[in-house]
Amino acid sequence: MAPRNPDSTRNAGRLTSLARFWTHSYAPDYLGFSALLAAYLILVFFVEPFHRMFYINNLNIAFPHAEVERVPVWLNMVYAACVPLVLVIIYNSVSRASFHKHHNTILGLAIALILTSFLTDLVKNAVGRPRPDLIARCKPAFGTKPDTLVTIDVCTETDHHTLHDGWRSFPSGHSSFSFSGLGYLAFFFAGQLRIFRDKNGLGRALVCLTPLIGATMIAISRCQDYRHDVYDVRDCHEPYATPGMELEDGEGWRRVRDEEEGGPILGRSAGP
Repeated sequence: MAPRNPDSTRNAGRLTSLARFWTHSYAPDYLGFSALLAAYLILVFFVEPFHRMFYINNLNIAFPHAEVERVPVWLNMVYAACVPLVLVIIYNSVSRASFHKHHNTILGLAIALILTSFLTDLVKNAVGRPRPDLIARCKPAFGTKPDTLVTIDVCTETDHHTLHDGWRSFPSGHSSFSFSGLGYLAFFFAGQLRIFRDKNGLGRALVCLTPLIGATMIAISRCQDYRHDVYDVRDCHEPYATPGMELEDGEGWRRVRDEEEGGPILGRSAGP
């Protein structure tokens, strides 16, 4: 029988140790988190959004540009990242949680925030939906014709971020970031207070709902600042009609009409 090669034995031992470390540690999670963070930073600093053509007399994108936001980026990070982080650390410390639980809680929050930020910016740049304040950001050149589709070339704004950020309306970054952080906090409290298992009172449920209310208010502030439009997400749960299909006979897919829009309501006849 041929003697074993010592180098091969050592290499096999190293591979076994590496495989054991990989499967019994959080190395895959940290590697994935690092990759997501790197991809997000690339999107932020090096990728410009798709610039949809627009009309300079389109009133839907002619709202004023708010220089002072109700919830600026830094404050949104405080609300959606710092506040949940501090609260989960305090809760785990008071409940004398193990280091393992502290680690899992914080790592889960970090992954939720960075994954949401990456996906949001990826969609923002791909869609290129104009913000409601695009005209104020663009500052079209004198003599630009109305009722004519124009491109970013007519804009005179020189600040790179102010101009290009005008095509990042959908989806709302503030909204997604706030719901990822505060939503994580809500589900954390729901799990710790066992509201889905035990028959607890309304008080515990309200504790879990409070972070979601905060995230909702942050999302609403984006409409108040004319950074986003409610129509970016309205009626997204219903499909539109199949192209070319006649709907007079009631067949085929169609978007459900509501009472405010007029017309027939689902389940009722269009007639008197």
